[in-house]
Amino acid sequence: MLSLKEIRSTFLDYFGDNGHAVTPSAPLVPQSDPTLLFVNAGMVPFKNIFTGAETRFAPRAVSSQKCVRAGGKHNDLDNVGYTARHLTFFEMLGNFSFGDYFKEGAIEFAWTLIDKHFQLPKDRLLVTVYAEDEEAPVLWRKIAGFSDDRIIRIPTSDNFWSMGDTGPCGPCSEIFYDHGPSVAGGPPGSPDEDGDRFMEFWNLVFMQFDQSADGGRVSLPKPSIDTGMGLERFSTIMQGVHSIYEIDLFKNLIAASVELTGVKAEGQHAPSHRVISDHLRSSCFLIADGVTPSNEGRGYVLRRIMRRAMRHAHILGAQDPLMHRLVPALVEQMGAAYPELVRAQPVLVETLRQEEERFRRTLGRGMTLLEEATAGLSAGGVLSGETAFKLYDTYGFPLDLTQDAVRAKGLTVDLEGFDTAMDRQRQMARESWAGSGQTAQSAEWFALRDRLGATMFTGYDDISGAGETLALVRDGAVVDAAEAGETVEALFDMTPFYAESGGQAGDRGEVEWAGGRALVVDTQKQAGDLFAHTLEIKQGRLAVGDKVTLAVDAERRLRTRANHSGAHLLHAALRHVLGPHVAQKGQMVDGERLRFDFSHGGPLTPDELDRIEAEVNAVIRQNQLARTEVMAPDEAIAAGAVALFGEKYGDSVRVLTLGRALEGEGAYSVELCGGTHVGRTGDIGLFKIVSEGGVAAGIRRVEALTGEPARRFLLDQAAVAKALADQFKVPVAEVPARIDALVAERRKLERDLVEAKKQLAMGGGGGASSVETIAGVQFDGRVVEGVSPKDMRPLVDEARKRLASNGIVAYAAVNEGKASIAVALTADLVGRFNAADLARAAVVAMGGQGAGGKPDFAQGGAPDGVKAAEGVAAVKAALAG
Repeated sequence: MLSLKEIRSTFLDYFGDNGHAVTPSAPLVPQSDPTLLFVNAGMVPFKNIFTGAETRFAPRAVSSQKCVRAGGKHNDLDNVGYTARHLTFFEMLGNFSFGDYFKEGAIEFAWTLIDKHFQLPKDRLLVTVYAEDEEAPVLWRKIAGFSDDRIIRIPTSDNFWSMGDTGPCGPCSEIFYDHGPSVAGGPPGSPDEDGDRFMEFWNLVFMQFDQSADGGRVSLPKPSIDTGMGLERFSTIMQGVHSIYEIDLFKNLIAASVELTGVKAEGQHAPSHRVISDHLRSSCFLIADGVTPSNEGRGYVLRRIMRRAMRHAHILGAQDPLMHRLVPALVEQMGAAYPELVRAQPVLVETLRQEEERFRRTLGRGMTLLEEATAGLSAGGVLSGETAFKLYDTYGFPLDLTQDAVRAKGLTVDLEGFDTAMDRQRQMARESWAGSGQTAQSAEWFALRDRLGATMFTGYDDISGAGETLALVRDGAVVDAAEAGETVEALFDMTPFYAESGGQAGDRGEVEWAGGRALVVDTQKQAGDLFAHTLEIKQGRLAVGDKVTLAVDAERRLRTRANHSGAHLLHAALRHVLGPHVAQKGQMVDGERLRFDFSHGGPLTPDELDRIEAEVNAVIRQNQLARTEVMAPDEAIAAGAVALFGEKYGDSVRVLTLGRALEGEGAYSVELCGGTHVGRTGDIGLFKIVSEGGVAAGIRRVEALTGEPARRFLLDQAAVAKALADQFKVPVAEVPARIDALVAERRKLERDLVEAKKQLAMGGGGGASSVETIAGVQFDGRVVEGVSPKDMRPLVDEARKRLASNGIVAYAAVNEGKASIAVALTADLVGRFNAADLARAAVVAMGGQGAGGKPDFAQGGAPDGVKAAEGVAAVKAALAG
């Protein structure tokens, strides 16, 4: 029996030995198509090669590609856990030919692997071909020796694959395994084909046509091959099982789930363990590739997957968050093949833990509501749409989670009622929004947009220019003029001022007109493409229709351009050094510094920061011309430009190219961006990272400086080092060692001081000390001076050890005018007395509010150190009483 790992390596090694470039799996977030939710098939990373948009690749490739089908058109989420074959995350093994070999080569490679390497019995195999494909049946007979009854012609689109309504397409041939007559189902193309007896495990796609919009097809000049074999599905064949959840990988993950929950994966509990094991894989791989749980886009799909698994953990009776405790089991199973799991393990654990804790706070109440709502329903009943919407709106239950929960009882959800409730909420939100001052103001801006048209931006080429005043807005109302001392928002027919967008701050500067002058303190977009200049009128009167001269603050614009271009280089360097999972999650650039947020599984090491900084500065030193082109979004993405998922792009976009690749050919950075940038990379001058840290689960932030601010920062750092060196009277290079020695010396002195205070306190300090017997119990009570609350515990612990048994210690301390009390009991007295109760009585006697702790140790404090002795007396009284 071959393990899943052995099957994967056999497949990759076989094709690698036959001239295929062994290609690592691409991230689950598509790198060349921001409109696609997730990579859902093995060919997606090669899409541009198949379409001819990209040619920089070997003629043959093989991969084991990570795939997720849990949203959009390809969504298997609802079936996971209840069928033998559905998964949200799976690996797709595939071999690809880009104009190299075609049908005969693909069939020969497939048959040799199946027959010679995996040694599947021939009498258990059959294949399907497209009915109009006359070549494929001949090749199967020739290469594999299949008789005609083993080659099934399929006349439908099931055996004709296309990339879309237009583009590359062609017939395909699927290979099936017969599980035998003991399993229900018929061969493909028969009325019983939906049964489980015959299982398709490999699809060979022969891309030989280019389909036009009218449905016509012409032959491709270079026919290509795209194949796909589901690794988990094929593993069931090689391991002699019928369910994916019985293969070695899932048996190990389910075993970990069983161990942590204490519930066997049998009967009604089996689906829950399956859901958890599958969704654990999807969640972890998505997080490792930069997706974070949220309420929109990819993050929302991730949250749905996570919450579905967490609800099943609740069904199994898990008292504490479960998912994050399963991460080590997944890393053990798949970390060797996918090292991104190992790198991201800390953030996987923390993200899952936080999300489950958040969901558990509402899960219990939501499930109670669901139980009450379904209590009177029998199998076949329908849960009201209002209840499903309340679960969604109040308790954060996605609709499919509610459907999944009621399905176990044989119920369905009133989807029409749910949609009605959702529409009602949206309408209420619109009405509420319509009544707000901001919306009234927004409506005014849109009215101005309809009347005036878009602002013409001239700032890509100029930082000054002439314009006409088209409108003035003060406190949300349109006005005809503004006087000196007033602040207004002004619209001009054209402007060189950049309005804040894409993370670049709006320009500042000055506006002048006959007899008047104003400062531009900000520039913002309104109603999509109106550039609103916030003016502080310094002199004169500005009226609609006045001709003006606009001048951007040139120095600030130059610094902003350098920071914005630096952010692009930083993005590219992060991807080079950390991996392609890095995705931009936000940025802000202005004339002072740049801030860049990105997805990554943990803190960056000093070595990684150094390599990133070095790469950016290397590209700066190239002093290459920055190239900006305007093209259609699809054309830009096909050319390799980095685009952001969820961004709305117009009919044309600006594509910025910066620098040469440090290794190989091509550009260093190519991104879609509408901001302003340097003319040459050398204009950035210098790049220096000043901070790196986390801002959310799986999201890191880098702040950096460029140009003169970066130089000043380095000078300031050097000045600090020089000052320390002068003070220590050592060379600058020896300053760190000198500081380490001083820190070690200080820690030793602090320890010595604590010990001295302890010895002083134990020697009498501020009051008499003796062990006395009260109500048959040894009691050691005293008042000590100058001991801080944090040092009280070791003091009473030491005294308790001396008593050994049948003893209670109560020390009150006076420190900086305040009082504190610590009470400790020997183990044999716990149950008879309670340290927390005794400490509480002492604190009240000292004028405080209360104490906290455990039955064997507790402490508390009070504001007046004069009453410390009263605290000890209160403990004695409690014992005596």
